[in-house]
Amino acid sequence: MNRKYLPGILAMAAIVVASNILVQFLFGQWLTWGAFTYPFAFLVTDVMNRVYGVKPARKVVVAGFVVGVVCSLIGPQIQGDFGPLVTLRVALASGTAFLVAQLTDIAIFNRLRDGAWWQAPLASTLVGSALDTALFSVIAFSTQLIFLDPSNDVSWANEALPLLGVGPVVPLWVSLGVADWMVKLALAVIALAPFKAIVNGLTTRPA
Repeated sequence: MNRKYLPGILAMAAIVVASNILVQFLFGQWLTWGAFTYPFAFLVTDVMNRVYGVKPARKVVVAGFVVGVVCSLIGPQIQGDFGPLVTLRVALASGTAFLVAQLTDIAIFNRLRDGAWWQAPLASTLVGSALDTALFSVIAFSTQLIFLDPSNDVSWANEALPLLGVGPVVPLWVSLGVADWMVKLALAVIALAPFKAIVNGLTTRPA
């Protein structure tokens, strides 16, 4: 592994570990703390893709996925105040959603890389984040997949409540997913500025 890729790998690993833990803690009524950390994974992937190309970006994603697998093995064994630090379902959901979403992000970014500097990171992140939210929410919290980890109580996430407090009655996890995606949309736009700054700092080519 080229040493110049190490910062990207370490950044991705830190984001995956933090998000696996923070996604289990609510921020307000409709968000988890993980909603504010995970979107930066797309920033790391897009910077690597722009500066170093598709293959190094995929290597960073694979490194992040491996960290997710490690979380799935270690996390359930570490007990916190409210149970395992990382539940098996959360780790499985995180790993699956991460791999699919990030590889999709890379493919879309590469297809649009010759357009205006903002098109590739914005479009790839919007599509990737939608896939990530949908896959993670269903795998981690839906009652239909309770067989993945029967000992994990997800009844709290399936409480029937109005969507975001005002819409039709749906399981709580649906509102959490919608709110999470809205945060990702906002951060996708906000991240354009640091994306351009970081890329310009790493290469003499315009972002």
